[in-house]
Amino acid sequence: MFDKIIDLISNGVSKTVNGLSHVVSKAADYRPRYISRLNQLIYKITNRPPWYKYYGDNNEIDYPDLSIYELVEKTSLTYPHNFAYEYYGKKVTYKEFIIKIKKTASALVELGIKPGDRVTICMPNTPVAIITFYALNMIGATACMIHPLSSKNEIEFYLNEANSKYILTIDLVYDKIMDVVENTKLKKIIVSSISDDMSKFKYALYWFFSGRKNKIVKNEKAIFYRELLELGAYDKDFKGVKRSKDDEAVILYSGGTTGSPKGIVLTNLCFNALVMQLQLAVADVAKPSDSVLAVLPIFHGFGLAVSIHTPLYIGAKVILVPDFSPRKFGSLIKKYNPSYIIGVPTLYEALLKTKLGRFGLSHLTCAICGGDTLTPEFKKEVDDFLEKHGSKAKVRCGYGLTESTGACALNPSKEYRDNSVGIPLPSMNFKIIKIGSTEEADFMEDGEICISGPTVMKEYLNNPEETKKVLILHADGKYWLHTGDVGCMDSDGFVYFKQRLKRMIVSSGYNIYPSYVEEIISENEYVDTCCVVGIPHEYKKQAVKVYIVLKDGIKPTGNIKREIKKYCEDNLVRYSWPYEYEYRDSLPKTLVGKVAYRELQDEEKKKNGN
Repeated sequence: MFDKIIDLISNGVSKTVNGLSHVVSKAADYRPRYISRLNQLIYKITNRPPWYKYYGDNNEIDYPDLSIYELVEKTSLTYPHNFAYEYYGKKVTYKEFIIKIKKTASALVELGIKPGDRVTICMPNTPVAIITFYALNMIGATACMIHPLSSKNEIEFYLNEANSKYILTIDLVYDKIMDVVENTKLKKIIVSSISDDMSKFKYALYWFFSGRKNKIVKNEKAIFYRELLELGAYDKDFKGVKRSKDDEAVILYSGGTTGSPKGIVLTNLCFNALVMQLQLAVADVAKPSDSVLAVLPIFHGFGLAVSIHTPLYIGAKVILVPDFSPRKFGSLIKKYNPSYIIGVPTLYEALLKTKLGRFGLSHLTCAICGGDTLTPEFKKEVDDFLEKHGSKAKVRCGYGLTESTGACALNPSKEYRDNSVGIPLPSMNFKIIKIGSTEEADFMEDGEICISGPTVMKEYLNNPEETKKVLILHADGKYWLHTGDVGCMDSDGFVYFKQRLKRMIVSSGYNIYPSYVEEIISENEYVDTCCVVGIPHEYKKQAVKVYIVLKDGIKPTGNIKREIKKYCEDNLVRYSWPYEYEYRDSLPKTLVGKVAYRELQDEEKKKNGN
């Protein structure tokens, strides 16, 4: 009897929803706000988010209890002879890739690394970095990814914050690490080179022109990667350590949604869920025989998860580029003919300046852009360029942040809406809340973007207070990530990003927090106060400008300016170095005595005709 009652209620709700949906579909002449209200009513009755209709039966995914390494190993069994990566012309199959991972994993165990250890990787996009990343995951250790151009102070902070006792680094960074090693708990420094895993011919050329200049003065804490490999013998039955999908796997560093540097703890599930979501989102074009140009850095969630782990899950080839610059982009496209381009707006600006033949992009089937929004005019310009050069791809804009493993929304392949960053990826949930509350906003009403789903971080490292500020339990019983971004959602589930709640400069896709840069510069012995703003830049979109007031009695002489510039380069990561310095006697203040940074921003806008 009870079952029959439930069936009757279900059928009634279903008929009601179908009737409402029919009304909405026929409502082309209705006012948009009425359509929005009807859609919202359907959403509330069914608890079915409006973007679900774009995925068909692919809205919910059954995520396996596998580690990051195990997911790629599974792919290698299906496509053992596909190429996993290419590096300066050297191609390595999935079968060979797994052998390299196991040999490195065995050597890391011999070196003394244990399950639960946190090991720092301070590397560009090289095979050694990728192999070691998966090897660490295989033996149950956590990979802490940091920028190789980080300042000495930042490297010291990252190492101590993670209690990291081992680090893999590039030879060009070795001296910086040696300068701070005594202030850390480092036991071993594994030193690699750009030339590691090159073909013998390319290795010889690199050594002759560049490598021999990078002389390393070793001590008892340093070991070359080539020496490390001698500690481990390949064993095809080497199994590593079984880890849960919910175990800590990766720590990425970001300014966080509140601005200060934080370690973002991500699990095996965070990475594996994202790549499975993306595989469904690009299923109409993704094939195991494809290739991806990996120019985004691996110390970024977007680069590591989207450009590396996703193609390796699909069975595609990753083309590793360790030293990308926009000037090289055209030659890379011509040389490698990639199927996918994944990048930030500055990359697409470089593409427009590339000289290609009529069918020079016929190989390109997917173009994804993140890190910043694209104007409709610029998107059209890129799309026209792709079509003119033989590609059927259209740029698909996405949205994400490190706290959500780098990506959580993407425009569908067959529908695009101006200024939208897309719809939530499968099994991810978005909602817009009224700022300062947990109350959900109406469709097209601005509020804070909140995210829930399997790619959301576990926590901020060693920072429970900041974790509580951004991972908040709502009335629906779910923990939601409060992004600190303002946006809205339309009645079909398309998300529109508007602005950051906090001050932020986005330069070449990197988030730069002015308050942090100001804090560092203000510690200089000559600086009384300073203020950082973003200014327009041809390639970077935005660059950092700093206004400086010197201490009493100190004049902005050439020598003082040079010392402050050097101080900034020694203490800030390269992408946050000031592009312009302006010295003033004073800075504008608000009524409560704070620096009025908005006045300085307005000055810059007027200078640039905005």
